[in-house]
Amino acid sequence: MNHLEQLIRLALDEDIGMKDITTDAIVDESLIAHARITAKQELVVAGLDVAKKVFQLVEPSIEWDAKHEDGDFCEAKTILAVVRGKAASLLTAERTALNFLQHLSGIATATRIFVNAISGTNVKILDTRKTTPGMRALEKHAVLMGDGVNHRMGLYDRYLIKGNHIIIAGSITEAIERVKKRRIPGILLEVETKTIEDVREAVACGVDIIMLDNMSPPQVREALVEINGRAKVEVSGNITIDNIMQYAMTGVDFISVGAITHSAPAADIHMVLEMYQ
Repeated sequence: MNHLEQLIRLALDEDIGMKDITTDAIVDESLIAHARITAKQELVVAGLDVAKKVFQLVEPSIEWDAKHEDGDFCEAKTILAVVRGKAASLLTAERTALNFLQHLSGIATATRIFVNAISGTNVKILDTRKTTPGMRALEKHAVLMGDGVNHRMGLYDRYLIKGNHIIIAGSITEAIERVKKRRIPGILLEVETKTIEDVREAVACGVDIIMLDNMSPPQVREALVEINGRAKVEVSGNITIDNIMQYAMTGVDFISVGAITHSAPAADIHMVLEMYQ
């Protein structure tokens, strides 16, 4: 059983428990229906394959007809998918399927809003590790569907020296040297900096990416002069839709936005059932 199936089964078990007692009491097992899953707002859709998997784990014979693909921008009232099968199974799977679809579409939509806000620049919007436990791969997929770019997936695929690492090592220089002694070839090395002095030290040591943490746009410009193209530059911390263009106009390479995963509102999507047998 792969991770996605495990996650969906956990969500279904959480919701269904011993059984869906309301549906069991009301709906005849032989009743067949179809349901339309519809966007109630403008959104970027993500999670259609996850929703499909939810329905099919509840009832393998359920038919799924996607009308759009992940990454599509959809107007309000757009039909995203049609599902057909036993009415009882459709009702039992509905909330879990919509929870995934609404959450992931919300992330994709929020990401696209940030991407559009800096349209015309060459800056890439990055996600972070501020994700729902167990759902990181899905949430980072949703970021991609919103035209964002994935930062590291976890602690294993990029060296990122942060403030607490520096405290333990004693300095940025010492932390970088310790990483370089044990560095796995081909893995990027990034260091978090909080001051211009930190930036100078990181540049002198030689790293792939310098993160400018919680710096103002004027401070970012000063840091870019110090870096002078010797490393890629990421800006992070307190980035909002209102100030992101100010940061993008400085000429950095990346802006990471934790809010696109940890605070994206769920997209408004619903399912309406119609009986045909």
